[in-house]
Amino acid sequence: MRFGTLGLLAMIVASVAAPLTADGQTTARTWRIGYLSLVSGDLDQYKPWIAAFRAGLRELGYVEGDNLVIEERYAAGQVDRLATLAVDLFRLRVDVLVTAPAGTAVAAKKVTSAVPIVFMGEPDPVGTGLVASLARPGGNVTGLADAHADLVPKRLELLKQLVPSLSRVGVLRNPSNAGTAPQLSTARAAAPALGLTILPVDVKGPRREDLARAFATIDKDRLDGLLVVGDATLGVQRDRIAELSIAQRLPTSGSHRGWTEGGLLMSYGTDFPALFRHGAVVVDKILKGAKPATLPVEQPTKFELVVNARTAKTLGLTIPPAMLVRADAIIQ
Repeated sequence: MRFGTLGLLAMIVASVAAPLTADGQTTARTWRIGYLSLVSGDLDQYKPWIAAFRAGLRELGYVEGDNLVIEERYAAGQVDRLATLAVDLFRLRVDVLVTAPAGTAVAAKKVTSAVPIVFMGEPDPVGTGLVASLARPGGNVTGLADAHADLVPKRLELLKQLVPSLSRVGVLRNPSNAGTAPQLSTARAAAPALGLTILPVDVKGPRREDLARAFATIDKDRLDGLLVVGDATLGVQRDRIAELSIAQRLPTSGSHRGWTEGGLLMSYGTDFPALFRHGAVVVDKILKGAKPATLPVEQPTKFELVVNARTAKTLGLTIPPAMLVRADAIIQ
């Protein structure tokens, strides 16, 4: 079935999201959680995240096959599929919808105001209209924010520490993702103090040719470093981004460990498995009766620096001793 408008989707959601009893309480003790993701379910960098979420739920007494069912839907980088997948989950009468990574929750919110939504790792939930404020979200949405924009200056500083000759750094981003604009602005603001010039490099789709055009721009503009913004469209092509960067001898920095594991030179960012594990606590509160409207959006507290020694060697770089000591992980 094809859904023509968000209004029609919302009507369908309203018809299936009604309470199961007159007082709004479920009679069955088997909880149903929907998990909606913009990425593909088979991407290695994201598997530890959902695994950590499941582990967190088990720690709280939720056991799949006993008192818990998790329904998963993946859009494989296609934003226009999210609304239909969300409605599919709402038809299954999920008690809570969990969305990840950044950009997924916005589509889900457009089709329901009834089902509680818990987002994981949204960099700007206020700016994108997901919540009214971090302290009091209002509506049916809350969750865990990410510090992507706040961490951009540190990522640039660490990349400059590893490559002192760095001068012209590209910001590889998906311009259709609203969360990338603050990160680009922050990079530009931080650049002068580090002796850097920042240039945006747009990837306008999930296809290989979209990425090829971006790297042609990098070559034309003679960039000597690359900051990869966290984005699901880019994440689908993680390995290819690493290959092209190494081929052009570009030192690269990513937003979390998964990028470095895929071949980027380094990453500094939120410990997403830890974030997702804690996300189970937020979901548990909602299942026990808390309202998303009054549950404050939480900020990440654990960050990690990861360096890929293989990539450094390929690029002819020496990792400074201070960075070796500071790093949370060195990929050999």
